[in-house]
Amino acid sequence: MKILVTGGNGFIGSNLIRRLTKDGHEVVSIDDLTNGSENNEVREALYLYEDIEKVSYFEGTEVDVVFHLAALSRIQPSFKYPSEFFRVNTKGTEIVADWASQYGVKMIYAGSSSVHQNPLSSPYATYKGLGENIVQMYKTVYGLDAHIARFYNVYGPLEKEDGEFASLVGKWYGNVKNKENITIVGDGKQTRDFTHVDDVVEGLIKIMNYGKLDNNVWELGTGFPYSVEEVADMFIEKYNCKAEYIDDQHGNYKESYRIDNKAIELLDWTPSDRLREYIKGL
Repeated sequence: MKILVTGGNGFIGSNLIRRLTKDGHEVVSIDDLTNGSENNEVREALYLYEDIEKVSYFEGTEVDVVFHLAALSRIQPSFKYPSEFFRVNTKGTEIVADWASQYGVKMIYAGSSSVHQNPLSSPYATYKGLGENIVQMYKTVYGLDAHIARFYNVYGPLEKEDGEFASLVGKWYGNVKNKENITIVGDGKQTRDFTHVDDVVEGLIKIMNYGKLDNNVWELGTGFPYSVEEVADMFIEKYNCKAEYIDDQHGNYKESYRIDNKAIELLDWTPSDRLREYIKGL
């Protein structure tokens, strides 16, 4: 198949492209490199370094499926750049959905587990929720073949290790490599569902190949929550590093883990809890 990946130079996108090209698909990426890197290029894929608005470059006959992964992630930066988060995460999703509906392209949208929290707790949560609504509206009104894949704290190879858009595992790994303390926000009791990127990629492939109409929202999490303190203990055990606590942050919800089993039941998706094993192998 001919597949377009938006955000293909990012963490999840680059891992997905590696799998898609390995499986023999023809893949094109569009990425403006805000968070992605040219170092993540896969030789077998083609790359267009443009804003997501340039998705109109592609004619319908050129693409069978689009994985819309391009987004500004992380809650805390969204408080600093709310307008840009809206432009990329909400308006960008509308542009891709409109394009896909015009050309009959199957769309798989990267949602977020934050939709289960107060959607008004951060610009990020609000705009990702609006993105889901846009996708569902295009499915209902315009017949778009659309699916939503909600991610839960994805970690693994190629994730960012520094900067405000780095997630917990990647950021802490960057800290210990630089001989820095790891930082725990709040009391560290908050729980998260950490999902390896290989499991997420496998879930996305299964969604792409799913042809039934009985469900189009998929929760891609392991269902095994860890507290932030528990993850810190894994790093301390591995690296003998030190942890420091800082004040809690707005939008830092208390718990998040997959409770919907449709991906497992309908897709035969089998994620595994491999967080401790992964940290030990870093």
